[in-house]
Amino acid sequence: MTAEEVKQSIRNVPDYPIKGIQFKDITTALSKPDCLRWMKDEIVKRYKGLGITQVVGVESRGFIIAPAVAMEIGAGFVPIRKPGKLPAETIHVSYTKEYGTDSIEMHKGVLSEKDIVLIHDDILATGGSMMAAVELVQKAGVKKIYTNCLIELEGLNGRKFLNDRGVEIDCLFGIEVDE
Repeated sequence: MTAEEVKQSIRNVPDYPIKGIQFKDITTALSKPDCLRWMKDEIVKRYKGLGITQVVGVESRGFIIAPAVAMEIGAGFVPIRKPGKLPAETIHVSYTKEYGTDSIEMHKGVLSEKDIVLIHDDILATGGSMMAAVELVQKAGVKKIYTNCLIELEGLNGRKFLNDRGVEIDCLFGIEVDE
């Protein structure tokens, strides 16, 4: 399996969730065991041995591979969710995305200053949701943060947005917005 083969298995859904957005649907790749395994294994290769203690998955597609990565590298899994989905006390961040505004939350007290965290999501677009996840994890005072996405939507400048704010991001591969 190669990055190109995984990339070719991703479906483009025009005008979703709103007109003008070309949604990159990873479920077509996830349904193929070889693609799923390749994505998980590539992330594990990049982060194993870095002392990561917690893998944070961003709702919702960040939940799919993050727990498997956490188990492989010997870390715990922490979900970041949309408001009202977590049962205990939370910390909260709002952000702007390519087609509106949103908020995310994480349980208070699940991360500490001793933690080395990998934040994982499926797609890096404009960078708003990943920056919000970083801000949320920073509120916990962790020791170090790594960030990873499966796909970077090239041309939306999400990487530049994050880099300009001191956040380095690693993506398994890029896809042009119009592909």
